[in-house]
Amino acid sequence: MFLRKPVRQREPLAVAMSGVRMGERVLQIGIDDPALTGALAAKPGLSGHAAIAVADESAGERARNAAAEVGALADVSVTPLDALPFQAESFDSVVIHSVDGLLASLDAGYRVRVAQECRRVLRKGGRVLVIEAGPRGGLAGLLRGGAKPSSAFEQAGGSAAILKAAGFVAARLLAAREGRSFTEGLKG
Repeated sequence: MFLRKPVRQREPLAVAMSGVRMGERVLQIGIDDPALTGALAAKPGLSGHAAIAVADESAGERARNAAAEVGALADVSVTPLDALPFQAESFDSVVIHSVDGLLASLDAGYRVRVAQECRRVLRKGGRVLVIEAGPRGGLAGLLRGGAKPSSAFEQAGGSAAILKAAGFVAARLLAAREGRSFTEGLKG
């Protein structure tokens, strides 16, 4: 009898880039893609903790539905993003969903306060990852030409500059693939 090995599903790039593992404590800020939000909420499993902070009730409902869709347990908080209702150093990682421009849409001072709150709730050695829209590959990328900073946010250094201003070390663009860019910062 011929037995096939089970085909292992490749996880989405954004989930892999997040580095979230079972047993960890992860906080997500905002919601762009409910499927990604649900996948990240499910990663810590029962031995970890997943939380999602959003600015309004409609986003809160989307986050609750995303977690329920995959059977994940996630605490959803509707709160000002610059005053997170969590204790200091209570998370291993923070993922900021900004594909739809969450950070770019905020005023400069508020952006930095949001990043400072992320730093406050991260444990020493913790990591923040900002997921944003990035350059497109393939034919779409060729037709658009070279990527140039198009907004005042990008011209001022984008997410890496915000993370540095909030006190993160090693804030840098990790990758830009599949129409997404991934910027990380570490809490020293």
